[in-house]
Amino acid sequence: MRLERRERTPPLLLVAAPMAAIVTALVLCSLLIGLAGAPVLAAYATLFQEALGSRLGITETLTRATPLILTGLGAAVAFRARFWNIGLEGQFYLGAIAVAALGSADWGLPPALLVPLLLLAGALAGALFLLGPALLKLRLGVDEVVTTLLLNFVAILLVSLLIEGPMKDPLAFGWPQSVPVTEAGLLPQLLARTRLHLGFALALLAALAIAFLNARTVFGLSARAVGLGTPAARHAGIPVGRVLLLTAMLSGALAGLAGAVEVTGLKGYVTTDLSPGFGTAGVIVAMLASLNPLGVVPAAIFVAAVFVGADAMARAHGVPSFIADVIVATALLTMLVALFLTEYRVRR
Repeated sequence: MRLERRERTPPLLLVAAPMAAIVTALVLCSLLIGLAGAPVLAAYATLFQEALGSRLGITETLTRATPLILTGLGAAVAFRARFWNIGLEGQFYLGAIAVAALGSADWGLPPALLVPLLLLAGALAGALFLLGPALLKLRLGVDEVVTTLLLNFVAILLVSLLIEGPMKDPLAFGWPQSVPVTEAGLLPQLLARTRLHLGFALALLAALAIAFLNARTVFGLSARAVGLGTPAARHAGIPVGRVLLLTAMLSGALAGLAGAVEVTGLKGYVTTDLSPGFGTAGVIVAMLASLNPLGVVPAAIFVAAVFVGADAMARAHGVPSFIADVIVATALLTMLVALFLTEYRVRR
């Protein structure tokens, strides 16, 4: 038996591989659900019924998926050019705190002007926070995995310092949270009596924009060439340094925008637990989508559905709620195997 690279991957295989990976992950995790003493089919039925079986469940899943789409796009953009941005969590928090700092003041602007300005400020904060690791990589060859990962802790500690100090809300009864964003700076709801807000539509537009950028622009082609091989791209005349810098800034901007959307659309203020791991989950979403911007949307919805439905499954069947993390992690592993098999085949 040997592995042989495929000369051409059938389109049907590209579609079937991700679906097979998710089904395989659910089958593997069913063993753990069975060991917990719960009926497997009933447990999965409860999970997906809670997340996708009602108006409330669907809107909660889409609300949870909104920041995942944006952080997933940030990871997909960077990874496509082989810039390993692991600092999405820190960029998320920088975007959030920038919005809280600017949005708490009364600028006298109508919502139609104030909201875009706040979202732009959040995206800019995330982009600037990634500027340092990008320059260190380009100028000194410092591994961006280390710098972006360590800056996550810097960002969270900085946010904690601000919301415990100069940005602490005096009306929060001692609870560590930032001053709230004014009413004019909040995103409107998409559906009445739900938490689903306009940020979900913005995330969908961002996915379409990144897909267009990758497929129809010179920059998208250049980033793809740099990702496939830096020496070959440089030999072809592509400005590798400029492409990597712009890619890093775009990736950080998307993660910062995720933090801005979470504050203006859902929370209204910043706390240290604003993100339950949106940055890390964004990397998983990007890998589940095979770095395809359009694939990020269903991947994010799947991850969000698992997390939303896991609590109901835990209450109804006694399965530990951290089974959601196991399902998502297993799905990532099976997806990596599926992607490998789309490029290679086993020959006797």
